Amino acid sequence: MHLLLRNKNMQSAPPGKTTARNRDADADKDLRDGSARPQGTQAPAGISPAPSGAVETAENEDADASAEVVSPAPQIAPILPAHLETLADRAREYVEAASSPNTRRAYDSDWRHFCAWCRRQGLAHLPSDPQVVGLYITACASGEATGNRKPAAVSSIERRLSALSWHYRQLGERLDRGDRHIATVLDGIRNTHGRPPVQKEAVLPQDLLAMLETLDRGTLRGLRDRAILLIAFAGGLRRSEVVGLDVAQGQTEDGRGWIDILERGVVLTLRGKNGWREVEIGRGSSDRTCPVVALETWLKLGRIAHGPVFRRVTGGGKTVGPDRLRDQEVARLVKRTAVAAGVRGDLSEDERQEKFSGHSLRAGLASSAEVDERYVQKQLGHASAEMTRRYQRRRDRFRINLTKAAGL
Repeated sequence: MHLLLRNKNMQSAPPGKTTARNRDADADKDLRDGSARPQGTQAPAGISPAPSGAVETAENEDADASAEVVSPAPQIAPILPAHLETLADRAREYVEAASSPNTRRAYDSDWRHFCAWCRRQGLAHLPSDPQVVGLYITACASGEATGNRKPAAVSSIERRLSALSWHYRQLGERLDRGDRHIATVLDGIRNTHGRPPVQKEAVLPQDLLAMLETLDRGTLRGLRDRAILLIAFAGGLRRSEVVGLDVAQGQTEDGRGWIDILERGVVLTLRGKNGWREVEIGRGSSDRTCPVVALETWLKLGRIAHGPVFRRVTGGGKTVGPDRLRDQEVARLVKRTAVAAGVRGDLSEDERQEKFSGHSLRAGLASSAEVDERYVQKQLGHASAEMTRRYQRRRDRFRINLTKAAGL
């Protein structure tokens, strides 16, 4: 298939006429003049939000370009009567709440990357053109869209297409991803560059115990980190779910769940992309390894009775602040303690840094819990049993030997 660019994107406009290139220049001028909504501010009522859910962090492949091209301005609704301003403000809040901050950051980064590539090629990014987008994803797959000549992963390309579709909608444009210039090229990219998903190393119970021993129980930071590791492992939690916990319901605007400590354990009520769910964490066989005891100790000595459960600790690990931990801190904690404990000592330190993440705790529970997969699926909040089985890769490996079953 030939990707033939339209001539109107490559030629200058005759006097008195406005081309897509001219509209692009005018739009860029408006953005520079401040008419665009900066990333992180509230969107006007009536625009479509970015889809929520876990989004891979966008690569910072064009830092210089990101300073020059900003996100597109959504279409501004007509001025509302004064008596509807309160409703409009609430609608803006709902728009922001519809997508996670990680999603918005990734989509903004992807849009800047696309606009910078178009500018370098002398192409217009407005109006939407499937041929231009087809060339763009080809450049991403071949490594020609970045300064380091590193090809983008298929998952990154698919995320960038989602980002472009969303941003075009905010500009009143429509990007047809089913167009042959996009769909057929993407199929070819998948067939050529598709790789099995990279799974993080699971942290097993013996690994977790060794990681806990690297923490200082004499500091508040050490007590907090023990509680994080144990609660995240026993609950099979995502890192965002760990840091999103509040002491009780409705205490903060950015909370994504709360805890309820009972005699036999703790119940976590979590809000995820598929709705609300409850996670039960029972008390352990020993106080030394019990996640509920670790949580109670942290709350008591940290004097936390309201607001975020897991917070920043300052002053040499002796002062608990009011600010909620960021989810990246959970991943750093897992990496740091795994390396310090010598988990997978057969690998280099750089390889271990790459293999372990916050997801390793979640995978570890699924890989080590010897119970019916229905209970693991419920604990992890998976919509399908197939996803749960992917997590149980180590536990079930060679459990059924078809070679022997066949008589060999």
